[in-house]
Amino acid sequence: MSIVTLTANPSLDRTLSLPGPLERGSVARLAPSSTEPGGKGVNVSRAVAAAGADVVSVLPAADDDPIVRALQQLGLRLATAPIGQPVRTNYTLTEPDGTTTKLNEPGAPLDEATRSALAAAVAEHAAGARWVALCGSLPPGTPLDWYADLVRAVRPTGARIAVDTSEAPLLALLAAGPDAAPDLLKPNTEELAQLAGTTEAEVVADPEAALAAVAVLHERGVREVLLTLGADGALLSTADGELFSARPPAITVRSTVGAGDCSLAGYLLADLDGGSAADRLRSAVAYGAASASLPGSAVPTPAQVDGPAVRVTPGFAGSAPSLSH
Repeated sequence: MSIVTLTANPSLDRTLSLPGPLERGSVARLAPSSTEPGGKGVNVSRAVAAAGADVVSVLPAADDDPIVRALQQLGLRLATAPIGQPVRTNYTLTEPDGTTTKLNEPGAPLDEATRSALAAAVAEHAAGARWVALCGSLPPGTPLDWYADLVRAVRPTGARIAVDTSEAPLLALLAAGPDAAPDLLKPNTEELAQLAGTTEAEVVADPEAALAAVAVLHERGVREVLLTLGADGALLSTADGELFSARPPAITVRSTVGAGDCSLAGYLLADLDGGSAADRLRSAVAYGAASASLPGSAVPTPAQVDGPAVRVTPGFAGSAPSLSH
């Protein structure tokens, strides 16, 4: 069984390593920089492919775009819809202590014909796939409810659907009704607060508020919620009443770019292997931690992922993460 990812707003991710803390107005002597093909769905695809699983990446890009060449060099299977301008470049400034500052370009607008071509490619490859992952921001001018339309279009294929997005597209998805609810939603604490209509500080300070917000997602039709908590690991809640917390192993953080995407990849890979809810959470947290220990937007190989070092506990109270973002 394969995984299909859609990255509507892909990017070339350029990582610039600073010698010390960022100082506005100063001159910094950078360490060697790196450029990787990126965007949330692309990062998921790269991590899935690195594990040897079958994945198809759907994205808008011209055949001669640098991101297409880079993904082809990695051996990824692509389904592209051509656009008339280059894929955007995102910049990440990393400091020695792991602090990252991101500067993201808006991306190329997608006209109706391009959106239709992307939707058709997703539906075509979803037939027979285990998962379709709709990931990332939407380009300028894209209808905010487009993810909801895609969920409805993919549902008849039988593939399960994961969504990882934020802000207005996330709010529009959950407002579209139960028929547009994905099987898996992967918010972080900031995005969960957006959905709950509260502040991230309140969600972080009050675990019961976080659980109440997760419960609302289930009421709206979301089967599973993978709440990522950065250095504190993650929670997994299912509509069947299962709830698990997981703490990551101790690592030296080098870059958090793409860590959440690798968490989603770890979850999907464990599901392909028939893993239980606890197994899927363990794999998600292990992959996220492995990603954060690597430079730039590099994705881990299975050999770099330490699943046994992740502590998974049933329930929430007592041994749960502190919910710091």
